[in-house]
Amino acid sequence: MEYVRRFDNLLKAFDLKSTGKWFFLSGLIGIVAGLGAIAFQFLSQLVLSLALNGVAGYMPLEPVGEYTFLPHTHTEFSPWHLLLVMAGGGLVSGWLVFKFAPEAAGHGTDGVIEAFHEKRGVIRTRVPFIKTVASAVTLGTGGSGGREGPIAQIGAGFGSYLATRLKLSDRDRRIMVAAGMGAGVGAIFRAPLAGALFAGEILYKDAEIESDVIVPAAISSIIGYSVYSLSLPPDYRFTPLFGRDLQFEVGSTLELIPYALLAIILSFVAVLYIKVFYGTHKIFDRLPIPVMLRPALGALLAGLIGLGIFYGFDGDVRALAVLSTGYGAIQHAVASQTTMAIPLLLAIAFGKIVTTSCTISSGGSGGVFGPSMVIGGSIGSAVGQFFHEYSPDIVHHPQAYTIVGMAGFFAGAAHAPISTIIMVSEMTGNYQLLLPAMWVSTLCFLFCRRWTLYQKQAPSRMESPAHRGDFIVDVLEGIHVSDVFVPGRPVTCVPESMTLDQIVHLLAETHESYFPVVNEQDRVVGIFSARDVRTYLYDETIWNLAIAEDIMTTKIVSVKPNDDLNTALQRFTSVNLDELPVFDAEEPGKLLGMLRRKETIAFYNRQLLRRKQGEVA
Repeated sequence: MEYVRRFDNLLKAFDLKSTGKWFFLSGLIGIVAGLGAIAFQFLSQLVLSLALNGVAGYMPLEPVGEYTFLPHTHTEFSPWHLLLVMAGGGLVSGWLVFKFAPEAAGHGTDGVIEAFHEKRGVIRTRVPFIKTVASAVTLGTGGSGGREGPIAQIGAGFGSYLATRLKLSDRDRRIMVAAGMGAGVGAIFRAPLAGALFAGEILYKDAEIESDVIVPAAISSIIGYSVYSLSLPPDYRFTPLFGRDLQFEVGSTLELIPYALLAIILSFVAVLYIKVFYGTHKIFDRLPIPVMLRPALGALLAGLIGLGIFYGFDGDVRALAVLSTGYGAIQHAVASQTTMAIPLLLAIAFGKIVTTSCTISSGGSGGVFGPSMVIGGSIGSAVGQFFHEYSPDIVHHPQAYTIVGMAGFFAGAAHAPISTIIMVSEMTGNYQLLLPAMWVSTLCFLFCRRWTLYQKQAPSRMESPAHRGDFIVDVLEGIHVSDVFVPGRPVTCVPESMTLDQIVHLLAETHESYFPVVNEQDRVVGIFSARDVRTYLYDETIWNLAIAEDIMTTKIVSVKPNDDLNTALQRFTSVNLDELPVFDAEEPGKLLGMLRRKETIAFYNRQLLRRKQGEVA
């Protein structure tokens, strides 16, 4: 029996019930997210092969670590067919989204963030399916967007569905939604650690992490990454998206100066990106055309801009990185033997801002992380080449600025510095640039604090509806009754022998509502309220017969000076009282004063305001 008892204690110590629950649920979410990433990747490549490659004769450049499920066709490039394919893709995407799931429009990550904060983690079951198909059509026909939005909604949508079917709490559903988002991102970008951190960090504008999410998201992300990798040939399974040959180092600490200048430039471009993106959204909202047609118009405009840049650089195919995902341009920018010219890099960066805004802000479906990588990488590469030309002794590897630029740009635009640093490192297989990446990402985060690409982010945990109750408890538990109630304030105590007639006349002379009843030793033995006395007012025959002991209650709900305000508020609401007697902790029954409900709430509001002002400062 002793061994059984020890084993039982061991199980309790490890909390295997809770651990097993989250391991099972997170693993299931990871499996579905991995399968969803496979399905989305195949579907988007199928659309691309049939439409963009098969009809228009254009095959976007891809990074070396990207595996293509379908073979390419060698069709002659036709700009008119390209415009036709892009407009048709926007039309199909718009019809799917606005017909079946309007919330799937735009970039999906914001929808997941909104579900976490505002909707108790609830995501309609159809949304991930519509988002997957619509985004595959958008990207497969040349629309400028990223893959993280649809993948995030696939994992998050399944997490929400599973939590609802199992009748879990709102807190558990939120955790599963965030874990699903992290699993999808970790799988599609082959960055499991970054996926887990992304799920906890992307929810807030400030430098906060949803700590409850990290462990479930880590399990989901690892399994999602493993499932997705199994769909790839052996040579691709553990290869970073941009290959393994990107080994750059920092020449000296002096190079932090040009990196700081890079951070300033990236911050200006990030703010421009955000303003153009949402400004374009407002313009399309005002257009007097059906919402289903707006994505087609946006895709057509993106195609015209892409072709303009393409012919402006003498038909350089790399200029078309402003369409589709554009990762191939980043691959060329970080390869030393194929360094791209600064004008072309700047054209891709600013062109990508406009084409992404036209594609997504018009109602098209896709993510914004991928375009951010292209914009930041292109700006970084251009800045690196500029500094290398004028200060080659300090800047030895201008290609390194491409990688750091990717991290810094998204860290500033999305307020996710930690996960972005890790994600870019995992995507490039280069951890030697952690120092400049941290430096630039931190600066960009600080410079861009007023602006964010994800408008549904809560400023902090304090501001999130998901944690409003937690924060109230947190504030109240840090305040004690002794901090609020006013000692020495007169309290009318009634002897237990006082007659009802005397009590009625006492009520006419005071504005107090609660009256402690004391014995001969001046110790409180009961309490009554003015409402308790009113029940006897119409029966004057007992006014001289009844005494305080007859109308008082001996079940006294009270507090002590060292009790916290959370305890006090619970006791206020348990029996709907407006005042509570405060008793001495050392001498039972010794009354110190009365704690008023209004004063307690007013004190809490002042503390809340001070904490908000402290966080703003």
